Amino acid sequence: MKHFSSCVTPEGHFRYGIHKPAYTVTNLRPEGNIQQLGIMTDQSLVDNRKNFPDHDIDVDLADWIFEIPNPFPFRGVTFIDKEWADATAEDPQRIKLPQTTQVSFSDLLRRTDTDPSLLGKLPAPMLLALATCSTDPKDLMILAELSCDLTFADNKTPEGLCYTKDLRGRVVPVIHNHTLFEAVANNPALPDSFKTVMVLRPGAQGGSEIVGEWTEENHTHVYEYLRRNSYIAGGHYAANMADDSIRYSIDALTPSDIKGLRHLYYQRTYIRLAHHLGITLPDRRRPLSSDELEELRQKIVQNTTQTPLPHFATLWGWNFGFDYAPSKYRLHASHQQIHQQYSMIPESVSAVADTLNTSVETIPAYCCGDMIAEVIEGYRDFCERDFFNDYLQAMKSNARMDDRDDRESDLLVWQDERVMLFVPKAQTSQWELQLMTKQENSGKFPGNVLETDPDTRKSLDTGILKAQKVLAALGARMVTSIEYSKRLGRVDINQPLIYAFLPRLPESPGAFSEAQLRFINGHYPEDFAQVCRRHINDKQ
Repeated sequence: MKHFSSCVTPEGHFRYGIHKPAYTVTNLRPEGNIQQLGIMTDQSLVDNRKNFPDHDIDVDLADWIFEIPNPFPFRGVTFIDKEWADATAEDPQRIKLPQTTQVSFSDLLRRTDTDPSLLGKLPAPMLLALATCSTDPKDLMILAELSCDLTFADNKTPEGLCYTKDLRGRVVPVIHNHTLFEAVANNPALPDSFKTVMVLRPGAQGGSEIVGEWTEENHTHVYEYLRRNSYIAGGHYAANMADDSIRYSIDALTPSDIKGLRHLYYQRTYIRLAHHLGITLPDRRRPLSSDELEELRQKIVQNTTQTPLPHFATLWGWNFGFDYAPSKYRLHASHQQIHQQYSMIPESVSAVADTLNTSVETIPAYCCGDMIAEVIEGYRDFCERDFFNDYLQAMKSNARMDDRDDRESDLLVWQDERVMLFVPKAQTSQWELQLMTKQENSGKFPGNVLETDPDTRKSLDTGILKAQKVLAALGARMVTSIEYSKRLGRVDINQPLIYAFLPRLPESPGAFSEAQLRFINGHYPEDFAQVCRRHINDKQ
């Protein structure tokens, strides 16, 4: 039977499956291999006899498994083990990660009266593990000097890097071990003076031009860097906290910081659209004020009533957190210093076949928000209804998946008049949160940053900060955040602006299940929402 592959139904409810496995396994093993495994504390023997049954196996009571199609079919399916989730429902406060353990190799050497030079003689994997896990500035300063050549003032404060010319004549820093250098520079416990000269001072990481800046009282300072040669074609920008506003943790991030980071994103987007439409810009060489930013947005909107915009799209993302495995597998972002990336995506791109110089046609340029639009259109075609009206109704009428009425069932974490922060019914990360714009009085959703007024932009900024803060309070140290936006210039579809916050957890590396878009979870979404609400309320 045909169906629309989403947990949202036209009746305004969530629909999902439940597996209640019972099966028989034919035993095809010819012989056993009984061996001793060890001994009990009472000295009796323990062997592996259970691993070698002499009969077929009947599985009558395997764990029940919920199978929840994501509201957006392109994001796959979430599977929840009922036994795990029931245990978490009894104690939702177990949804957290332990705090960072204090680690000091230098103190260990001192306590054991060992030569301090031993640290520098450790094998490379151990140096890398120490660079990511040590909480002792003494360890990290030694590792920093092992990774690169630094210059120091008389008081032994680092002043800068040492430079040389490479084989192509370019001026480059003298770095002996790039992996160790990155790991040390991204460790929050490294003294700020070392962070500054190694990676934070403008120019320390290369020649990317600074083309925007935001400063405000309360020690907020953000630079906007142009990334000329990027996998994102046509202008890729990064808004980084500056070297005099060092932020290596979400706890250190302030509302003023998030305002500056997001202001540069809005500003760059509106400036680029104004250039395209031939709109006169305010004076150059300074940031737009909040009032000027809104005035420019309104000019763009007014202009597009006569000159429709091509279906450009915005791209925005944020990788917070950094880690390396001792085996040199990088586990997350390239830089932990809080930064956001953004760009604009064209409507289409020239397509070639067999030769690079002859375009045969154009194809749509990829934008993840287009997949939300396809869900809206597909749902309308299949169900003859509006997807988000039914989705919002399903969230309002949500019932727990375990049929319990003594536990909270609300998926909402926080809201104001313009946006809502919630736990999706099918989480693609075990701790996923989503932020979504609400319908305006006209019934329309703001679907991109061109359609958001100052109050809505402020609400989005607040919601982003709250999401990051609550995930950090639970112990998340690596979070990927992405924007799903409606194409600019599209007036034929009612699509909200959505942000997804996707923590990476220690025991969820992303393997064959996730490659199939099968996401495994050990808690009910309602219990996660309850824990998030508690942390948000604690911080208010």
